[in-house]
Amino acid sequence: MKKLHLLIATAIFTYVGAIAQIPNNSFEKWTTMGSYSNPEGWGTMNNKTASAKVYTATKGTPGSAGAAYLILTSLKVGSSVVNGIAVSGKLDSITMKPISGFAFNQRPTALTGKWQFMGSNPGSISVTLTKWNSSTKMRETIGTASKTLSGMAMSWASFSIPFTYSNSSLPDTCIIVLEASGSKPVVNDYLWVDNLNFTGIIATKLKEEAVVLNSMTVYPNPASNYITLNFNTLSPQLITIKIVDVVGKVVLIKNISLLEGNSKEIINTSSLATGSYYVNTISKDGNVFRKLIINRK
Repeated sequence: MKKLHLLIATAIFTYVGAIAQIPNNSFEKWTTMGSYSNPEGWGTMNNKTASAKVYTATKGTPGSAGAAYLILTSLKVGSSVVNGIAVSGKLDSITMKPISGFAFNQRPTALTGKWQFMGSNPGSISVTLTKWNSSTKMRETIGTASKTLSGMAMSWASFSIPFTYSNSSLPDTCIIVLEASGSKPVVNDYLWVDNLNFTGIIATKLKEEAVVLNSMTVYPNPASNYITLNFNTLSPQLITIKIVDVVGKVVLIKNISLLEGNSKEIINTSSLATGSYYVNTISKDGNVFRKLIINRK
């Protein structure tokens, strides 16, 4: 059987410094949209809540550094609570998911910035770096960085959220998602953010190495409540299976042992919402990604 190969990156050097490529990274620029303002380059929920004269994204002054900062607050609109969300690009105010990000083609080591936050159901900050695959006609996740808020920060504090990379490619797009609350927003949960930056540029030299995982398939795809992963391995192997959503959040994780040769693993996906995901199989020798669609009619 012909062995598959994977390009694995070997780091040559890391330059530690700020990469000023995040649009309006310090939230100094705001655009008036009739009755409200939005930070330039960022999508928020304000367009959905403006009719109720409620604004979940507002301008704070002065900033931790500079004249302004972003305030995200989960607020009640009618009988529901709307999460304070901002996306570095376009945000679908119905699904509350990002539609697009901004052009970006580097491999930073971390997202840094300043924050204050407090809440009963604290939110998160997440970053997803992706690249369009012209062969598969799909986007591939290159790297992610995410942090769920815990406790509280009542004065400006620095944060640094490290990246994890799944392969050696350079991305072409970045999406940053800021959320005041978790999956069940609570009134007056808040997140203040300022001075976002990427730090560290990882330069890589590609080295071709054989991977113990010879092949992996996922079926059915689209799937509903279960998927089966078929493996062919060149030797016994301990692997981690992660299913991540389009913004890089891990929604399911499982560790399994594989014997040499053919084997399969059935995974319950009934807890996953309809949408697009990636199945990331991680071994000591590399990662394998497969696109997964969950569709329940």
